[in-house]
Amino acid sequence: MSFVGPDQSPTTPQEHIDGVPDFGWRVPLDRPNPAKCNPFTTPRLKHIPSFVGLSLRYMTYWISKKRQGRKIFIDHLNPISHKPIYGCPIGGIGGGSIGRGYRGEFCRFHMVPGLYDYNVVDADQFTVCIRKNGVTVLQQVLASYKKTGKHLKSWDWNFPAANATYHALYPRAWTVYIIPEFNVKLVCRQVSPVYPHEYKESSLPAAVFVWTITNNSTDDLDISIMFSFKNGRGVKEDKEGGCWNEPFKCDSEGGDVSGVLIHQTFRDMDCTYALSAAQREGVSVSHLVSFDPQGTGSEVWLDLKEDGQLTSSTESSEKTLKGKEIAAAVCVQCHVAAGKLATAEFSLVWDMPVIHFSSRGQKYHRRYARWFGTDGTGAKQISSHAIGQYQAWESKIEEWQNPILSNRNLPAWYKSALFNELYFVSDGGTIWVDPVDGDSSTSFFKNDHALVKEYSKFLYLEGHEYRMFNTYDVHHYASFAFIQLWPKIQLSLQYDIAHSVMSEDSTRVKYYTSGHKGLLKTLHTVPHDVGDPEDEPWKRVNAYRIHETANWKDLNLKFVLQVYRDYHATQDKEFMENMYPKVKGVIETALKWDIDDDGIIDNSGFADQTFDAWTMSGASAYCGGMWLASLRMTIEMASMLGFKEDRDKYQVVLDKGRQSYETKLWNGRYYDYDSSTSGHHDSLMADQLAGQWFLRASGLQDDQVFPPDHVQSVLKTIYENNVMKYGNGNMGAINGTRPDGSRDTSSCQAEEFWVGVIYGLAASMIQEGLISEGFQTAWGAYHVCWEQYGLQFQTPEAYMTSKHYRSLGYMRPLCIWSMQWALERFQPQILQQIEGATVTQTRSVLVQEVNPEVPGTAESGVTRSEIQLEVTEQ
Repeated sequence: MSFVGPDQSPTTPQEHIDGVPDFGWRVPLDRPNPAKCNPFTTPRLKHIPSFVGLSLRYMTYWISKKRQGRKIFIDHLNPISHKPIYGCPIGGIGGGSIGRGYRGEFCRFHMVPGLYDYNVVDADQFTVCIRKNGVTVLQQVLASYKKTGKHLKSWDWNFPAANATYHALYPRAWTVYIIPEFNVKLVCRQVSPVYPHEYKESSLPAAVFVWTITNNSTDDLDISIMFSFKNGRGVKEDKEGGCWNEPFKCDSEGGDVSGVLIHQTFRDMDCTYALSAAQREGVSVSHLVSFDPQGTGSEVWLDLKEDGQLTSSTESSEKTLKGKEIAAAVCVQCHVAAGKLATAEFSLVWDMPVIHFSSRGQKYHRRYARWFGTDGTGAKQISSHAIGQYQAWESKIEEWQNPILSNRNLPAWYKSALFNELYFVSDGGTIWVDPVDGDSSTSFFKNDHALVKEYSKFLYLEGHEYRMFNTYDVHHYASFAFIQLWPKIQLSLQYDIAHSVMSEDSTRVKYYTSGHKGLLKTLHTVPHDVGDPEDEPWKRVNAYRIHETANWKDLNLKFVLQVYRDYHATQDKEFMENMYPKVKGVIETALKWDIDDDGIIDNSGFADQTFDAWTMSGASAYCGGMWLASLRMTIEMASMLGFKEDRDKYQVVLDKGRQSYETKLWNGRYYDYDSSTSGHHDSLMADQLAGQWFLRASGLQDDQVFPPDHVQSVLKTIYENNVMKYGNGNMGAINGTRPDGSRDTSSCQAEEFWVGVIYGLAASMIQEGLISEGFQTAWGAYHVCWEQYGLQFQTPEAYMTSKHYRSLGYMRPLCIWSMQWALERFQPQILQQIEGATVTQTRSVLVQEVNPEVPGTAESGVTRSEIQLEVTEQ
C-alpha cells in the first residue's frame, strides 16, 4: 500500500477560490465514487453460536413491532445501504433537518420526530436561466447526479460535473458552478443558523441560499435562479392528498420576502414548507404557485424559459387529490452587466411547531415556537427573519470559526473534521421541545428543573440506524461538543438523566441476549437511553433490550464523570449540589459490583458496557479505570460540599481500588483487558484509559491513581500496536490487539475501529503531550470515513479493514470536540498564532510552515508528508 498521509488528503482544498474558505471538505462534482462499502452483517464463524439465542429472540421482537406498524429500535434486517452522496445538511437544532447531497440533491429528511426518510427528491432543485439580448441561451438544472424515472423529463439535467466544485464547512456549504460558454460563475452559499451559545436562532427550522452571480463576459446578461420544491419527504405518503399551496409576502421580521407556502400533514402533524426569495432593489422575484412534480415539468420549465421569470399568481392552489403531489417554484432574475456581479437570496423554512412521538401520548412544542407561535402560521415570519438575519448568523459563525481556521499550527484536515462532524447536532434526529401545557400527561414534567424549563428538553438519536434517544454511554463521548458549544443543552440533558436515576419502572420486559425478564428501569441506575421515537421518550426509558443495562458497569460511572466535568466547565455549584445525591446513589449501586471487596468493581462475564458484544470478566481496564476516576471525582465533590463522611468512606475504597487495579491489570506495558483467564484477557484495548482521560480533562490529576509513567507507556503502546500497524498508521486505532499487535478476534467489536473512541484516544494523547501521535491517530478516522469509504456527513459508529461499517450517522464522533478541549486546556501553545508564519504552495498542496509536532503542518522547506514519514519510521 502506498503511503497516504494528511498532505495527500484528496478533500483538503489545494487552491483558493474567491468567496469560499480555504479549509473544509472540498470535492469536484465529478469525484469518482469511493470503493463500495457494506454494512457489517456477518460475524466470524466462531462468533455465531453466541448470537443464536439473541437472534431468535430478536426476530420475535422484530415481528411483533412489524405487526404494530412500527420500526424496531435497531433494525438489523434492513440496514441503511451505502450512499456516498451526502453533503452538509440544512436546518437549525431540534426543529427537523433536510440532508443535502454534494451533487445538488435534497435527499435525507428528518421531519417525523426521530425517523428518517432517505430519498432523493428530484423536484427539489435550483435551475439557472441565462438570457442574452432577450433570448434564452441556456437553461440548466444545477445538479450533476443521474436522475432516474420519467418525471420532469422536460428539464435539462446533468450539469457538467467537471465544471463544479463543492465545499462544506458546517453549518455552511458552497457550490461553485462554472459556465464557460458564457463566462459565467455561480456560487451558491448555503447557511444554517447554528453557532455556539445561541439558544434561539440555532433552534430555527430554516436555511438560506445566497447566490453570487458573476458575469465575466463582455456582454450584459439577464440571469435567473429558480428554486423549486415539492410537498412531502419523497415517500408514498406524499400522495395521500390534501396538500395545497399558497403565495405569500412578508416583511415583518426584517427581511422583505415573497414566495409560496406548501401546506401538508405528516402523520397527523401539520407542517408548512415555505420557499421564498428576498425582494431587493435591482432584482425581480416571481413565483409559480403549483406544478405537477410527477409530470414532465414542462409547465414550469417553459414558463421560465420564455422570459426568465415565472407567471406569478395571488391565488392559492386546490388541494391535491389522493395519488397526486404538488410542487412550487420561486425565481430571482438579475440584470448582470458585463464584468459585474449580482446576488440572489432564497430561504427554505419548515414550520412544524406541534409534534408527538408514535405512541401519541404527549404533545410538544418545538423550541422555536416560543418566538414564532404554535398555530402553524409561523413559516412566513421565519422566512422574513431568516433573510433579515442570515448575515448576522454568518458573522457569528465566522467569529467562532475563524480563530481555528486561521491557526497555522492546526492541520487542514482537522479544521474540516472539527466543524463538519458537528452536522450531527442538527441532523442527529434532534428534538428540542417544551411539553404542551394542559396536556393530560404534562404532570410528568412538572418537577423539571428551572434550567430545563428555560432552555427546553433535548433529545438526539444514538444514530440514524440506532433509534434510541440520548444513549448515555455514547453521549458520554459526544458530550464534549455540547458542554463547550451549548452548555445549557448539556445541563438540561443531565437534569433529565438525573430525574431518571431517581425513578424506577417496575414493568417487566424481556432482554434478548439472556432471554431473562427484568425491570424496565431500576432505581439509582443511569438509563441506557431515554426512549424510542416509536414509543414515548422520557416516560418510557431504556428502549435498548439487547442486555439488561441496570447491570452495565459503565453507565453509572459515566454519569459521575460527566457531572464533575460539567461543573468544572461551568462552575455552576447549584448544578453540582443538585446532582450530588444522584451521584451518591449511583456510586452506592456500583459499590455492590465489587464482588471480592478489593476496591474495584467487577464485570459480570457478559458484555456489560458500551462495547456490548465484547465480554469482560472481573476487574477490567476500561470499567475499572472509570470506577477509580468516578471515586476520585465523588471525593472531590463531597469535599467541596462538606460531606466529610462520604469523602472519607470513598477515599478508603479508592486507596484499596487503585492498588488492586495495578496489581491485577498492569503488565509492565499496559493494563490487561481484564483479570479473567480468557484467551483475550491480556489484549490491548484502545480505550482502556477512558477514566484517566476524563479525570484529567476535568481538571483533576491524581498520579497515585494513574501513575504518569504508566499512562505514557499505555498510550505509546496503543499507538505502536493499534494505530501504526493498521493501514500504515492511516486508519485510526483498532479497538483491540493482542500483545504482539495482531488483531484481537475474540469479538467482532474488537476488530472494529470506533470513530468516537479514536477521537477520544487522540484527545487523551494530546492531554499527555503526545501531540503528533494524537493528530495522526485522529487523522486515520477522518481519512477512512470522509475520504476512502465515502461516509461523509453520515459518520458511522464503526468501520473495519474489510470495507464494512456499522451504524451510519452516529452520535459518538462528536467526540472530536474533546480534542479541541484538550488543545485549549493542555496545549495552548498549539493554538497561539506565531507572528510571521506564512502559507506557501508546495507540490500543489497548501503547506502551513509552522509546527512539525502536528501531522499536517510543516517546517519551512519540508512538506508535511515528509515529516509524517519521519514520524512513521521512528
